[in-house]
Amino acid sequence: MPFPIEGLWLFAGICGFFGLLIGSFLNVVIRRVPVMLQKEEQAFLDAHAGKTPSAESYNLIAPRSRCMACGHQITAAENIPILSYLFLRGRCSSCKTPIGIRYPIIEGLSGLLSFLVAASLGPTWSALPALLFLYFLIALTFIDIDTQLLPDRLTLPLIWLGLLVNLAGIGFTTLSSAVLGAVVGYLSLWLVFWAFKLATGKEGMGYGDFKLLSAVGAWLGWKLLPLVILLSSVAGAVIGIALMIAAKRGKDIPIPFGPYLAIAGLFAMLYGEGLVQSYLALYQ
Repeated sequence: MPFPIEGLWLFAGICGFFGLLIGSFLNVVIRRVPVMLQKEEQAFLDAHAGKTPSAESYNLIAPRSRCMACGHQITAAENIPILSYLFLRGRCSSCKTPIGIRYPIIEGLSGLLSFLVAASLGPTWSALPALLFLYFLIALTFIDIDTQLLPDRLTLPLIWLGLLVNLAGIGFTTLSSAVLGAVVGYLSLWLVFWAFKLATGKEGMGYGDFKLLSAVGAWLGWKLLPLVILLSSVAGAVIGIALMIAAKRGKDIPIPFGPYLAIAGLFAMLYGEGLVQSYLALYQ
């Protein structure tokens, strides 16, 4: 029995609303995870040098969010997604320093894509892990844009979550296809990496890209990996060339590949199966 269209839009609207809230937390993840990695590396070096490690906690919870310019702690009323930014006119309530426009953009993007995922999948058990997959992809995309890193503390859990979701039968493929997808996803880019390095003496991508494609394979299965690789490569080439022309960037300046893998992975999750079936139908 089909689900009533009114219920579908209500479900999508609720997911979109919570997506806004999650987007606020994703801003914290995107900002803090790279800093946490730096602090852990520095603590390791300090320990070997015999220095006393800092006792200050720094994680996704502590310390509380604050203005980077004056240290003003962000209150709950100042942390309402998008609305607080508009009410404050994009400035700190204490020192009036401008707040980056990317914060509400990420919140809005999280809400909009949450709505899209929920509307596409409907109120099914697969919708909840799909939203989790989406939030990981958003965080990894912006961390890669900022630092050209795809941290293991996000990519590795994403691989295992994909396998567990498909093991539980609420994912997008069978467990055997998910396991094979994780392996093929990693090895495919690993082979490309070494072929490029042997041919040019340069590293064309980072190891984090291997793990992200492995995670996509673990979630969606091996059959959709060719589509993901094709879409990400085309998007990377088009956007990369556009950036070089518009921003006059040199061809030797590295461009992160993770965002294109994330975009292709999300597209494949929502539309990949239908696109592949339509393509195969042309040859039947």
